[in-house]
Amino acid sequence: MKTLVLRIVIDTEEDIFRDIEIRQDQNFEELHDAIIQSFQFSGDQMASFYMSNDDWEKGQEIGLMDVSAFDGDNSTPSMKTTLIEQMLNKKHQKMLYVYDFLKMWIFYVEVIQINDADGAQSYPKMVRKFGDAPNEDSKELPDLFEGLDVHVQDDFGSSDDDDDYDDFDDDDPFSEFEDSYDY
Repeated sequence: MKTLVLRIVIDTEEDIFRDIEIRQDQNFEELHDAIIQSFQFSGDQMASFYMSNDDWEKGQEIGLMDVSAFDGDNSTPSMKTTLIEQMLNKKHQKMLYVYDFLKMWIFYVEVIQINDADGAQSYPKMVRKFGDAPNEDSKELPDLFEGLDVHVQDDFGSSDDDDDYDDFDDDDPFSEFEDSYDY
């Protein structure tokens, strides 16, 4: 049996990476768990692996959740059912790993070495650590409304900039639409 040594680089300004060695007959869920542990993240968020090319473009997805019951034959392979050897089998293959789809923690994963498995070792295992992992909560959620002229209603009766609800008939919610259709 072979093992792969994967370099996992987190997308931050500082150079921070972990090298994880995993057997080819292990699954992507085990790799997901190893990445989470090596970066000291909580592991309570959704995540996916994406096969990639040399330009780090997203390819086939391997999702954390098994959605085959909902999506049939078109479903995304799940981490639990997909073995490493099914997707990774040669040096310099690349993947993206995305953790927490709101904060978008992105990790660049590359096969840097292929070894013979040592039967006395337990895999996956971290074989190299460089840099201090960022705090999982240090990344801010993006402001999805930044730059937009948004008027927020504080309830169903008033707005933050004007009150267009004065003509609203509380007894008949369709009264303002009376003349909009010809019967």
